[in-house]
Amino acid sequence: MTQKSFAKGSAFPPLKPGLLRLYSMRFCPYAQRTRLVLEYKNITYETINVNLKDKPEWFFDKNPLGLVPILELDDKIIYESTATCEWLDDVYTQNRLQPTDPYVKAWDRILLEYFGKVTTAFYGFLRKPDEREKLQEEFQKYFEFYNDILAKRGGPLFGGEKPSLIDFFLWPHFERLQILQEIDSRLLLDKSKFPSLAKWQESMLQVPAVKVTSFDLETHKRFFQSYLTGNPDYDIGLEE
Repeated sequence: MTQKSFAKGSAFPPLKPGLLRLYSMRFCPYAQRTRLVLEYKNITYETINVNLKDKPEWFFDKNPLGLVPILELDDKIIYESTATCEWLDDVYTQNRLQPTDPYVKAWDRILLEYFGKVTTAFYGFLRKPDEREKLQEEFQKYFEFYNDILAKRGGPLFGGEKPSLIDFFLWPHFERLQILQEIDSRLLLDKSKFPSLAKWQESMLQVPAVKVTSFDLETHKRFFQSYLTGNPDYDIGLEE
């Protein structure tokens, strides 16, 4: 993507009939979930990036919550990352991502619900330096939980040899985990303690959809530094 963010006062970019549109923010981990699915399934789409601090007036017509991701196709609008990804998998049936086994599907939902603890710890670690020791210990428990599930499934991915939706749901925050690992090396995935999770991370880095939706560490750091000041720079790396 090379498109700069639309902000307050921006004119609404007209829709093209029959073309799927994604409203996104380049560094949003939840929007990245949707982008991962779009890329994995080779779906044709266009992206409209949004300035989430200074949102265009028309943006709330798409989602009253004012959040990304949002998908729009002609008269259809869908938002929330899990809903958008599941809809894409149901409508665009190539490279299916949802498991057919009801038990596995139920457990994938459990894995996603539990991941809320990981995201809470992630942002807490960034914002509350005085709580980092406690949060570091919590991360070890979360790593162990996901490592054990992967070991039971046989890996290397949660979906086996190919990614499933849960792989794409979890990946964006694991990609950003490297920011925390620079602060505290104990958050690096110890292969002797978490071999299955470490293998999962290595395997995900080889997935083409991950490669085209990811940013390098320095770019992530630059964005989060701006984010923590209260003035996030959504257009880092884009040419003037």
